Amino acid sequence: MVVLKRPRFKLFYGWYIVGACFLISVYSSGIVHLGFTAIIEPIVEEFQWSYALVSFAASIRGFETGLMAPLVGWLFHRWGPRKLLIAGGILTGLGLLLLGRTNSLAMYYGSFVLITMGVSTHFGVLPMTVAGNWFRKRVSLATGVIVSGAAVGGVLVPLVTIVIDTYLWRTAMTIFGLGALAIILPLASVVRHRPEQYGYLPDGEVSKTVDVDEVQIAAQYQDVEASLKQALKSRAFWHISIGLMLHFITLVAVVTHVMPYLSSLGIPRATSSLVAMAIPLVTIFGRLSFGWFGDRFDKRRVTAFGLALLCSSMLMFYYVGVTGPWLLVLFIAFFGVGYGGPIPMAAALIREYYGRANMGTILGISTGIVYAGGVAGPPLAGWVYDTYGSYQGAWFILAGVAFAGMVSLLTAPSVRQYQAGGR
Repeated sequence: MVVLKRPRFKLFYGWYIVGACFLISVYSSGIVHLGFTAIIEPIVEEFQWSYALVSFAASIRGFETGLMAPLVGWLFHRWGPRKLLIAGGILTGLGLLLLGRTNSLAMYYGSFVLITMGVSTHFGVLPMTVAGNWFRKRVSLATGVIVSGAAVGGVLVPLVTIVIDTYLWRTAMTIFGLGALAIILPLASVVRHRPEQYGYLPDGEVSKTVDVDEVQIAAQYQDVEASLKQALKSRAFWHISIGLMLHFITLVAVVTHVMPYLSSLGIPRATSSLVAMAIPLVTIFGRLSFGWFGDRFDKRRVTAFGLALLCSSMLMFYYVGVTGPWLLVLFIAFFGVGYGGPIPMAAALIREYYGRANMGTILGISTGIVYAGGVAGPPLAGWVYDTYGSYQGAWFILAGVAFAGMVSLLTAPSVRQYQAGGR
């Protein structure tokens, strides 16, 4: 029997990889995703395009990210994470440089297609699959740290705004494009594919006699290794994917319409903007705490608890119009944790059920399903408001959507049932 131990007084290299993926997410989120709002007005003023045309780039970004997820998962197993991150960093930098030279609507949209192709490697499938490769016992915590980067990126938004206002938006895009090349490429070089290639096992465990032959090490470390076909045939995969899709539908609808809804209640934009800023910050607590709990308790139930918080927050959001703005404090707490908590659990659940061998591909398909469904959230809330002149009905519907997601996760077969052939 091989005895496993950890090297003393040495930080496991997997945590350096987690740190690199975290910082890449911070930059990409702060500049491309959360910072997008700062560039809309300057572009509208220069080209006299409508806000709808300019903001449509965000829809392109979301739709393309969903389409790219399965491809990223497939390429992960063929190229490895480092090459993909480097390619993504180059595409992001070139896309931002192209955006700074935009002179037509087609060129504007084309630059966002290029940017999205790049940043699709910085979020979701790739970093979470890397975490799944390097961690087993602490995969939820490692994933939680990585996905927190997207929320922490919010602190860059004021800086993005200052740079745009000081140097004008075209120069700012050049600065951010060069920054992507200077920051992302060195960080990408830190990332490695599998710990076995360097004499480690997941979580930093090593055998007393380290054999870098991956096949021999794999024999020492038993793990589930399901194929994509096996995953797609399993009931657990669809319960997890549908549950997370319903989670995504709810959170995207709220994040998109939070300020219009509060304005419709007569709440000043200054106050509603603080709510919009507070939400991603609170999600950090959810991402990290659920990562910790997910390593210690049933991951299905931990994730389902996040959906329960989301369901409760929707009812609170409805009653803000009845009780007054004070209820927003509870809403932010419940919604923020319910929003952020289940995010790191996606990779942890896929890793636990199906192992590492095809994790990138399986997670990519699952993420594509989640994003595809999430497209329905904002139009649904908008349609309710356009039809009834109020958002209240939308929040009740979304409370039901979140509840259905919770049920989907709770009724998923356990890992033991799946491995015993219960699908």
